[in-house]
Amino acid sequence: MVAAAAAPGRDDVLKRRELCKLAVAAAGAAILAPAGRLLGNAAAAATAGTAGAAPSPALAAVKGAPAAAARRAVDLLGGMGTFVRPGQKVVVKPNIGWDRTPEQAANTHPEVVVAVVRMCLEAGAGEVLVFDRTCNDQRLCYRRSGVEAAVEGVSDRRVRIIHPDERRYRSVAIPGGKVLTSWEFYEEALAADVFINVPIAKHHGLTVLTMSMKNVMGVAGGNRGRIHTDFDDKIVDLNLGRTSHLVVLDATRILVAHGPQGGNLADVQHPGVVVAGTDVVAVDAYATRFFNKTPQDIPHIVRAAERGLGTMDLARVALREETL
Repeated sequence: MVAAAAAPGRDDVLKRRELCKLAVAAAGAAILAPAGRLLGNAAAAATAGTAGAAPSPALAAVKGAPAAAARRAVDLLGGMGTFVRPGQKVVVKPNIGWDRTPEQAANTHPEVVVAVVRMCLEAGAGEVLVFDRTCNDQRLCYRRSGVEAAVEGVSDRRVRIIHPDERRYRSVAIPGGKVLTSWEFYEEALAADVFINVPIAKHHGLTVLTMSMKNVMGVAGGNRGRIHTDFDDKIVDLNLGRTSHLVVLDATRILVAHGPQGGNLADVQHPGVVVAGTDVVAVDAYATRFFNKTPQDIPHIVRAAERGLGTMDLARVALREETL
């Protein structure tokens, strides 16, 4: 069952509603170009100008059914046992922010979420928590997204899908933060031994696209409306505050217009791909191709690379691509 939590205060609810309205209004009638080639040569999308000379990250992109593609993508990185050790506490953080069905492509596909959860259990995780700080009504989002039923269907005492309690956000310093030198994060996210970021790739009215890096906002507390100035640097800062050990990005269906909330099936396309990696910047850089864009088109990806959060130069990435 879903773990019970205290109802958020009226001010918290209003702040979140104002933030969500801002994002939806900004989307307006913006429409992205049709999705491009599903899988391609990494060198063709390679970009320049990344900071530092960090070791090449690993990246896997697999086209296939959601659960099978997610599992194979993680297997290509060495399997979940590479990231999760027996007894560890794992947070699986999907995007469940909107009162939308899986077909509407506003939330992470429930089959991708459950595939990640099952892999964590198989690796011996002692506890697996699934949650998001939603924009629409949380209970409706969890239910209509299909994520709640899918996670509860795992039927393992080590797994819980929880509603965040607004009283359990804790302010922490952000080492290397440029605009945000501290921020509130959910206690369970901070306490996790392993933080697995499981976003959906989609259009966003303020940031052009929302993918792995922006998904970390779902464990951030406080008035998130304040983040929407100096947005690009603040997205990077939040990712310094809660780093992702593994990213499993859902591009099985994508929202190409009117994001982040969507609602019109005409705005949905179906690349059928899951991308997995250890570098949030590289994962997001790769996924721009599904929207006929390049990493340089997305300001927060460029800023993240400049600040050394990761690489957007896909020529420096050890990439594996498969079709099931």
